[in-house]
Amino acid sequence: MSKELAKSYNPKDFEDRIYKYWNDSGCFKAEIDENKKPYTIVIPPPNITGQLHMGHALDETLQDILIRYKRMSGYSALWLPGTDHASIATEAKIVEAMKKDGVTKEDIGRDGFMERAWEWKKQYGGRIVEQLKKLGSSCDWSRERFTMDEGCNKAVKEVFVKLYEKGLIYRGERIINWCPHCLTSISDAEVEYEDQAGHFWHLRYKIKDSDEYLELATTRPETLLGDTAVAVNPEDERYKDLVGKTVILPIVHREIPIVADDYVEMDFGTGVVKITPAHDPNDFEVGLRHNLPVINVMTDDAKITDDYPKYAGMDRYEARKAIVADLEAEGALVKIEDYSHNVGTCYRCGTTVEPRVSKQWFVKMESLAKPAIDAVKNGETKFVPERFDKIYFHWLENIKDWCISRQLWWGHQIPAFYCDACGEMVVTKENKAVCPKCGKEMRQDPDTLDTWFSSALWPFSTLGWPDKTDDLKYFYPTNTLVTGYDIIFFWVVRMMFSGIEHMGEVPFNTVLIHGLVRDEQGRKMSKSLGNGIDPLEVIDKYGADALRFMLANGNSPGNDMRYSDDKVKAARNFANKLWNASRFIMMNLPEDFEIKGLPENLTLEDKWIVSKFNTLTKEVNENLEKFELGVAASKIYDFIWDIYCDWYIELTKPRIAEGGETKETAQAVLVWVMQGMLKLLHPFMPYITEEIWQVLTNESGSIMVSSFPVYEKKYSFTKEEEDFSKVIDAIKAVRARRTEMNVPPSVKAKIFIETQYGELFSSCGLFFEKLASASEIEVADKYEIEDAVTAVTDCARLFIPLDQLVDKEKEIARLEKEKAKVQKDIDFLSGKLNNQGFLAKAPEKLIEAEKAKLAKAEEKMAKIEQSMAGLK
Repeated sequence: MSKELAKSYNPKDFEDRIYKYWNDSGCFKAEIDENKKPYTIVIPPPNITGQLHMGHALDETLQDILIRYKRMSGYSALWLPGTDHASIATEAKIVEAMKKDGVTKEDIGRDGFMERAWEWKKQYGGRIVEQLKKLGSSCDWSRERFTMDEGCNKAVKEVFVKLYEKGLIYRGERIINWCPHCLTSISDAEVEYEDQAGHFWHLRYKIKDSDEYLELATTRPETLLGDTAVAVNPEDERYKDLVGKTVILPIVHREIPIVADDYVEMDFGTGVVKITPAHDPNDFEVGLRHNLPVINVMTDDAKITDDYPKYAGMDRYEARKAIVADLEAEGALVKIEDYSHNVGTCYRCGTTVEPRVSKQWFVKMESLAKPAIDAVKNGETKFVPERFDKIYFHWLENIKDWCISRQLWWGHQIPAFYCDACGEMVVTKENKAVCPKCGKEMRQDPDTLDTWFSSALWPFSTLGWPDKTDDLKYFYPTNTLVTGYDIIFFWVVRMMFSGIEHMGEVPFNTVLIHGLVRDEQGRKMSKSLGNGIDPLEVIDKYGADALRFMLANGNSPGNDMRYSDDKVKAARNFANKLWNASRFIMMNLPEDFEIKGLPENLTLEDKWIVSKFNTLTKEVNENLEKFELGVAASKIYDFIWDIYCDWYIELTKPRIAEGGETKETAQAVLVWVMQGMLKLLHPFMPYITEEIWQVLTNESGSIMVSSFPVYEKKYSFTKEEEDFSKVIDAIKAVRARRTEMNVPPSVKAKIFIETQYGELFSSCGLFFEKLASASEIEVADKYEIEDAVTAVTDCARLFIPLDQLVDKEKEIARLEKEKAKVQKDIDFLSGKLNNQGFLAKAPEKLIEAEKAKLAKAEEKMAKIEQSMAGLK
């Protein structure tokens, strides 16, 4: 107890020092302990391109609260950290850096590029990890993983080969989403849809050997070059006779058939659609059913191919203009109609996605999706809040085969090998392959796997799978996944079906969903708006504890929240309040003070605070178990600020001044409750609680490995808590009446208390004197006192003689003066708002502001009149 707290609270003085102490002491390390239950969280691995943003700060804070709570509750708690290679984003950054050096991927080749990529990872990959540490994240850094490390690569190959051998992975020509900017395929989950203003171009296709035309409309006239049919509904009487005939494709003048297919809606437009199998997913399916040719008319970067010399090399939008002009010149353009429609864009760069037919690798999803759907329906995995299972079900119930190949170099290279001599293909976990047919060395598929393919294995690949490790046996399945609602279909879905398929059980039993952190105006934080808040700057200014508490306090699962600088300041003020309360306790403790727990000779107010604290521990544990982290934080805040600091500390001051045995009891209770509060608060504000703990306890070791408080019946003093609450309510009522009358605390007055609890109130006279400015109190069953201010609670009426509070004549004169001033404001504002000229010309905002001023003035007048009535 020799160490002292600094005079003022400054988190910069101790946060880095404390984190080093935790790390060096091995506090974060999770051990396999058969006498303890495991509790595991795997971190949603941030990208190695990443910089800590407010969404990360929220995500990590919530995880750290849970892991610290479970660690203190006796679990072997593992928070497994790591980072994601983020293939598209990282490769784009490396290519951009190379461009500045005048170098391309092709210049240095795959091996040279991979050397640069690993060097880039080494330089920047650890940046976000160091930033997570600043936040106080208590991850087991000895188990840190990377989605492209050797162990994860082994797991990826194992899964690929296993699924391939089961017939669940295949390679084929399919329509995929193609990003012309990133130059790679992307999965359905990576396509973001946005409303874009566009047009319907109404075209007419001439029916061969007739003077008739078929009219149809398209939003993408440039794809007309790849049309291989037009389609009608087989039930459409208008076109039944035309099915089997051909039309002449405008501009190209190629003959294409008229086919009948149920895909066509009879009552939409003319009931005729153009079919371009290479550039539309629905058209592709129609093409398969009717054995239509597939004609790709665009290059990888969305330019028209050389097959159409007039438009060759034109960007798709440039070609669109030229083609529309030619259609018009040929008489094939009927009209152009404005049309707003949903357009798919690349989630990474925002470029409009181009559907195109391509030879890619796919995972068959139907048989993998069903067990993942059943697991949530059966309650093996639960979403918090439950409503988010709708997104999960919708995605899985409508899932298409997953395109897993990417035309990138940074990532897990697909473990498939081709023989250029005889065309044989093998899939193997080995790094090289020799053709089993002709004995020639085989060439590995140049594509890499979708980033989410390796991330899907994260809950078990990080624990050593496919090897049967002790970690895997003890810590899997994990317990809680904490993530945002925006990656349920990207990541949660894929981890679920992967865990069930490869481990035989779900990867986690709870998915805790949080919302986005928006700015003060409720807008999404983005680079384009320039409204992002850097968590590291907030930490530098206010400390990590303040940021963490702001993010947690009042946070509700699944709901977006607004960042507010004022809320961070309020959290810092709360930390300051706790700091000052701790200093008050320590300044009033003797040098030889020993912490021995609670003494037996507790007073009424001691039992009140102990019982209140005991109830708080019960509620906080219940809230945390239900993932109501924001509710728990709010309750701890209210208890510390209001009940402990503003009431109990004030209640103990007379006893501490008096000395003797009652002082020693007060000191013991102050310390006992403070220690308990620090433990409850620790998961939310780890740094300040550790710093105070090290001064205020004689226990060895960190607060983070101490026991989390739990409800104990022996500390439940229900009657005493109820009794003393009656006294507190009475003191509050007196204070409120004095505040209404603007009576300063220095003005003392006698209080007459009418109550059936005479003995209780009589024993608490000292508290009325110290906390309600009473000169003395008198207690009786009944009073009839005229000319007194009255305060009423559910168990007492309190009378304060008016002449002891105010000089009646002076107070009436003051109120008359104030009344005249307020009346002047009311008259002015009423006149303004009754002036038709003002109402006609003034903006709505100004009128509303004036109305609000008038309402405020009228409310003030009512209070003045109420006060005057009380004085007459």
